[in-house]
Order: sequence, then C-alpha cells, then structure tokens
Amino acid sequence: MRSTRIAISAAMLGALALPVLSATTASAAPAALSAAPASSCSSLPPLPYEVHATAVIIRSKASSTSTALGVLYKSHKFTVSKKSGNGLYITDKTTGVKGWVSGTYVYRDVRMCLD
Repeated sequence: MRSTRIAISAAMLGALALPVLSATTASAAPAALSAAPASSCSSLPPLPYEVHATAVIIRSKASSTSTALGVLYKSHKFTVSKKSGNGLYITDKTTGVKGWVSGTYVYRDVRMCLD
C-alpha cells in the first residue's frame, strides 16, 4: 500500500515537473531566434504564377464563352503580361499561343511569413 502511494506521488510530481521544464526551454528559444538576422517577408519578390489544374483552356477574350485558342498544361512555360478581373493574359512559351486564362486555375502561391 505504501509503495503504491510513493509510486503515484512520484508520477504526479513528474507530470507537474514536465510543463515547468518545457517552459524553460521554450523561453530560451526566442533569444536564439532574435540573434538571427531578421528579414521582412514582404520585401521578398512574389512567387511565380503556376497552373493549379491538369490543363487550362487559353481563350481569345477574358470570358468563359469566348473562342478557345489552345490548352495550357502544367508542364508548359508561360508568362503573364496583364490581368483583367479574374482573367490573366498569358503567352505560352512552349506553343507560342497568346490569350486569356482563368485566374481560378492559374495563380501565384501565397508566401507564408512566420514572425
């Protein structure tokens, strides 16, 4: 009976000591982080445009009912020259086709800034 009480007391003390020990190591971490040079995430250049679908139709106008001129695949290289609403005017470097694609499927990824 007495040995059971000692074991339970030791387990409780261990459980109470664990958060205290982790708090001291956590409080030491910000000092190490502040020693590193701080770079502003907003000063970094924007991420490139990417195709976030298997394929996207290149159209003559920035509307879903306009004439299809070609298909932009994930593997194609392309440049974006202007935006209008949700449409992007692109030049497909792989095929040479110029036209509008939907901004729903072609967009820049968002840079995650952890401060």
